[in-house]
Amino acid sequence: MLLNRGLSAGVRSLQHRDFRLLWGGLIVSAIGTWMQIVAQSLLVLRLSHNSGFALGLVSLAQALSFFLFALLGGGFADRIDRRRLVLGTQTLLMCLALAMGILTIAGIIQVWMIVVIAFLSGATLSFDQPARAALISSLVPKEDLLNAISLQSAVFNGAATIGPALAGITIDAIGLPANFFLNAVSFLAVLFSLFPIHPPRSVPATGWRRLLAQIREALSSVKRDAVLPGLLLSYGILLFSGPSLPLLLPVLAVRNLHITASTLGLLFSAAGIGAVLGALLLASISDGVNKSDLLFGAFALWVSSLAVVGFSRNLAITFVALVFFGLSQSVIGAITSTVLQTRVAHEMRGRVMSLNTLLVMGVRPLGDFPAGALISLLGAPLTAAAASAVVGLAVFSLFVRRPALRNF
Repeated sequence: MLLNRGLSAGVRSLQHRDFRLLWGGLIVSAIGTWMQIVAQSLLVLRLSHNSGFALGLVSLAQALSFFLFALLGGGFADRIDRRRLVLGTQTLLMCLALAMGILTIAGIIQVWMIVVIAFLSGATLSFDQPARAALISSLVPKEDLLNAISLQSAVFNGAATIGPALAGITIDAIGLPANFFLNAVSFLAVLFSLFPIHPPRSVPATGWRRLLAQIREALSSVKRDAVLPGLLLSYGILLFSGPSLPLLLPVLAVRNLHITASTLGLLFSAAGIGAVLGALLLASISDGVNKSDLLFGAFALWVSSLAVVGFSRNLAITFVALVFFGLSQSVIGAITSTVLQTRVAHEMRGRVMSLNTLLVMGVRPLGDFPAGALISLLGAPLTAAAASAVVGLAVFSLFVRRPALRNF
């Protein structure tokens, strides 16, 4: 009986029909996205002769697009029908995945083409991510928002346990291009799930000048909050300083662990398993729990597990460390997203969530550019150790100097 109650509480946001439909579509799409992430990283390494710098360049292109368009995308998410906006962005992303597959199977793909597609994908996601986040907050009541965000995180990170493994199997069996085509097909699941969803009420457009004023208004609201500036800074430091797994793991696989594409997919899956565990942990916790203790513990776990991943030459140890790495990062991300949405007015959520998009999709790939250069210069182990030290010291300092971060 208690177990059943716990399971029911863990998925309580799925009782809301519209969220349940969107959540189901996201499961399929997320698997395809992870298949493309792995395939694209390996393709860049193949074209560039195992250059970490080339991987960083692709990440930089995507980061620049987010810095250009993320805040604008958040403004649009608060002004027009979010459902229709997500329909448009998902369609564009499907077309970009098709383009990657066609260029690759034709044998004419080059690194600069991947850089351009990464930039265009980032521009599209700048509008997609805040609109989708704000749409989810419209589909569930406030008391179920942490649960819904945790389940959404479980979708993407759970797909990380399946998508990379499928990508590795597909690459070894029939080659890289299939992953791009399968990702394109997976977007259909989200598109079909959006059609029966009731669109949220649109905010009337009031001109470009008013749009810019609304963006400044949302930024000012975040700045005045006691918790949000320190929370965003902590998360931003982690995302910028820590090399992402699509950058770090392929290099470790080739240079340190000497493993095949299939085994590399399993390592990505380890991080996904941890992320799912973290998301389910948060989904089962009451919204009234003190989130600062969970957040600080997650940061400490992230720092230690990244250091182990960087230096380990044992596949089993790396796998376990990646589970803890994925768990900690999932908890940090879900708490940040939830607190952002619950501490601002509903009509500002699209603009405020564009800050989260800017961090996750802009700051992280921007950080991958110097990280890629450091990997090429110093190697992956020392780069991971340096990232762990920087994040650990910076976050500890913020928690000490900002009392509001210790109690929210």
